[in-house]
Amino acid sequence: MGLGAAGPLNGSGAAGPGSCFGAFDGGAGLNATRPRAIASPWFSTAFGLLGLCSNLFALGVLLSSSRQRSSRARSSFLVFLCGLVVTDFMGLLVTAAVVVPYHFTKFDWARVDAGCHLCNFLGFSMVFFGQCPLLLGATMAGERFVGINRPLSRSGGMSRRRAWAVVGAVWASCCLLALLPVLGLGRYTLQFPGSWCFLTLLPAAGDAAFALLFALLGAASVLLSFVFNTVSVVTLCRVYHDREAARRRRRDGEVEMMVQLVGIMLIATVCWMPLLIFIIQTVLEQLQAPERLPTLPPETQQLLLIYIRMVTWNQILDPWVYILFRRAVLRRVQPGLRARPSVVSLYPALNPSLRRKLTQE
Repeated sequence: MGLGAAGPLNGSGAAGPGSCFGAFDGGAGLNATRPRAIASPWFSTAFGLLGLCSNLFALGVLLSSSRQRSSRARSSFLVFLCGLVVTDFMGLLVTAAVVVPYHFTKFDWARVDAGCHLCNFLGFSMVFFGQCPLLLGATMAGERFVGINRPLSRSGGMSRRRAWAVVGAVWASCCLLALLPVLGLGRYTLQFPGSWCFLTLLPAAGDAAFALLFALLGAASVLLSFVFNTVSVVTLCRVYHDREAARRRRRDGEVEMMVQLVGIMLIATVCWMPLLIFIIQTVLEQLQAPERLPTLPPETQQLLLIYIRMVTWNQILDPWVYILFRRAVLRRVQPGLRARPSVVSLYPALNPSLRRKLTQE
């Protein structure tokens, strides 16, 4: 997601409401309420660099781990993690490439981007790189749910090629969603304080439909992640307390993956749900209002900026879930940590050859 950093709007609010510059009034007195610290260009620069460095570090660790021999389940999970880290990194890089230069140049959007091409690109990036982590999180939770609860149907895990195909399908779906305003459903408009573009919360039919679609799809992804992860954690708790587990081959890969996945889910829930609920609530209130406002109220503009800043933390914290919650790190913190039983111990009736196949892969 974008940095949403502050900066004065240079006349863009004067554009007509049908353009990408008509969602808010830049002269509505919002600048007087803005903290100077957030208005500083160094705030967004430092914020972006922190996220980029975090994701680069996590990507390096992931590539190092992928070279090691591991089970198919672990390999496919690393592919999903790599897709998530790449998505977060590119989201920060693309949005920062527009937002940060704006702070140092203070260019006039209406003059530089009269055709709204740059605004549409930035809005597309905000929606694409915002929705991707949520769908990837739900996909990862679903893959682990099947791998833990239905091991017989998977022969130990998804191949790397198939995992990358799934990641590509998620990217393609989010790209199609982000292209809807360009194709005519909804609009991308400049948002307060004039340094970023996003979907429009005004009550026009197309704007409302696209905003609700984005918010409901994101909320459904978070909910699915919660359901899948809860069932998977309960299953692993059964494995952990299995009396016969001590007699079987021990492996803590499933536990490690679930700890990381639950961490990703919690971060996404805390960072994203306030924005998604805010979008749904705002659109519904606008649709029920007796009069349709030509621009967003100042309070709505400020709240949207605050929630967007919360979302940006998702891209910064995601890589640290994998960096900090790996077995190598956990064992240094707690040397007495021992491997946990494999999920195969839930199915003692498996014949020996199939059990060997599942535990070796």
